[in-house]
Amino acid sequence: MATGHYDLKKAKNGQFYFNLVAANGDIILNSEMYTTKAAANKGINSVRVNSPNKTRHEVRKNKSGKSYFVLKARNHQIIGVSEPYANEASMKKCIQSVMKAGPTESIRDLTKPDLVKHN
Repeated sequence: MATGHYDLKKAKNGQFYFNLVAANGDIILNSEMYTTKAAANKGINSVRVNSPNKTRHEVRKNKSGKSYFVLKARNHQIIGVSEPYANEASMKKCIQSVMKAGPTESIRDLTKPDLVKHN
C-alpha cells in the first residue's frame, strides 16, 4: 500500500524544495529552500531518517494562534514545516501521517531540466 511520496521542485528563483505528500495527495510537510538539487535530496534523506521519531516533531503556534509543527533533525535544525491547523486533533493526525509517510523511497522529480535551444 502506498504511504506517500516526495515531490522535488524548482522554485522560480532557481532554488530547490520538496513537499512530503500523503497517500491521499495532501501535502503534509514543506521543506526550506535549498541552493542545489543535491542539498534538497539530502534534506529528503534527513526527513526519511527523522520523521518516524516522535521526539523530532515540535508543536508550535503561529501569530494567529493556530498550531503547526516542525520536524527537526538530530542537530535540532528544522528540516520541514507543516501548515497551520484549526485544531490540535487535525495537527496530531498530520504528525502521524508524516511519521508513516516520511520513510518512503518514492520521489517524483518535478524539476525541469534546462532546455537546450535548437537553431
